[in-house]
Amino acid sequence: MLNNSQYDALMREYQKRQIENRHRQEARIREVYEKIPEIERLEGELGGISLAHARELLNGEKEALAKLKTRISALKERRKVLLAEGGFASDYMEQTYLCPECRDTGYVDGKKCRCLRQAEIGVLYGQSNLEHVLARENFDMATCEYYDKNLIVNQKTGISQYDYMEQVIQECRTYAESFREKGGNILFSGKAGTGKTFLTNCIAKELLDRSEAVIYLTAPDLFQILSDRRFERGGPDREERYQGILDCSLLIIDDLGTELHSSLINSDLFYCLNDRGLKGLATIISTNLSMNGIRDHYSERISSRIFESYRIIPLFGEDIRIKKKIKESRS
Repeated sequence: MLNNSQYDALMREYQKRQIENRHRQEARIREVYEKIPEIERLEGELGGISLAHARELLNGEKEALAKLKTRISALKERRKVLLAEGGFASDYMEQTYLCPECRDTGYVDGKKCRCLRQAEIGVLYGQSNLEHVLARENFDMATCEYYDKNLIVNQKTGISQYDYMEQVIQECRTYAESFREKGGNILFSGKAGTGKTFLTNCIAKELLDRSEAVIYLTAPDLFQILSDRRFERGGPDREERYQGILDCSLLIIDDLGTELHSSLINSDLFYCLNDRGLKGLATIISTNLSMNGIRDHYSERISSRIFESYRIIPLFGEDIRIKKKIKESRS
């Protein structure tokens, strides 16, 4: 997806991670040795018996391997006991990784790890600012305090806006937690300020923390990339950016309906949604449009695709950002 210089820069970051991992491990080992000298002796003994039994194996002693395994197991168990007595976790002396799947190499079984794919996406789509947004818009910051307990959003069930949003937040948590196994598409609809973008950001944060390849784009930005590819504009990364939209684990399209309307937009949107659907890849859309508005704004095959393949989550009420500002101004 990247040119050589971009790829080399990312690989240097991975090499830096590996060096930092080793330094942290060495510092932890020194800490343990200083507090529990017997463990340092055990480590030396482990190395010594491995060498001794290796000589025995070379000399044809049939029981050497079994003896080696038994002795190593006993020494490791003793080390585990000593670590616990010293207040350390059993794996305290092991290396730790930002991405346990690839062990901060960027690759798993010769294929790019999800963390490397996401790092490439950050470079190609200029999403470095997304990290700052997600620091304040995530499930840990989710609250229903600005939603109305007296506003009934469903006359049949009698559920209030407050209780409804609690259910929606939990549903989004469940979606993120089971994403790798289940995936699925979501459409958030509602007026500006009802929480659509916040909820997509919450899901994005959870999946990014799991090293899933997530692309977040506003609708105008998405269609600019699709248009650049169609008309061969946009520089050397044009094809890679286009392919990333079709292949990422989760594509988030924010504010669908704010883009300029045309038959080409309809065509590009259908191809994008259809291609991702055929691949079983997940898409989340947020829009101010109602269901009727989607039918009026887009072609029938687009609206049918969305209504058939997406979990529709409508959000109700007025702009809660105004309530937040009023509360902040009074505090």
